[in-house]
Amino acid sequence: MKVLKLSAQGLPQSWISLEEAVLHYAADEVRWESGGEVAVFHGGTNAITGQQSIITVNSIIGTKGVPNINPFDLKSGLTNDKLFSRDRNVCAYCGDHFHESELTREHIRPVGQGGPNVWMNVVTACKSCNHRKGNRTPEQARMPLLYTPYEPSLWEDFILRNRRILADQMEFLMAHVPKSSRLLV
Repeated sequence: MKVLKLSAQGLPQSWISLEEAVLHYAADEVRWESGGEVAVFHGGTNAITGQQSIITVNSIIGTKGVPNINPFDLKSGLTNDKLFSRDRNVCAYCGDHFHESELTREHIRPVGQGGPNVWMNVVTACKSCNHRKGNRTPEQARMPLLYTPYEPSLWEDFILRNRRILADQMEFLMAHVPKSSRLLV
């Protein structure tokens, strides 16, 4: 289980472990929290007061300070898992839905023709369609695309990079996803 770490302004920073979240709480770096309680950690007993320390971790935390990196300058890293999630495991050529093991990263303008390995030049394709298209463009292969590629926003990237998102975390992230996102379908 991961905790969604946000800047104090509410911009996503990273997915962190429960242990990392506890460190933020213990260092008094949590400015605000949202979502549900996901864990309770019991520490040692204070020798003076006799009270045991308890840290309750929420699923979403906003931490103090200004991030060193502008999250809007971050580019979403391209991985097959995120690509297949973006395209909902649907082949861009035949339109069928497949298991991840039957899918490939398909370059619209093939690498052999100078096509870059970037979000705007890749779609999900089944192995059969990818093989049939070969080292040709969709036009050359007479295989029109059923949907167009796009680069995920910061919010979409946070959804695409974590497969085990809690309902309250998903609700928070989805509230910021662009209206044109395929994740809203």
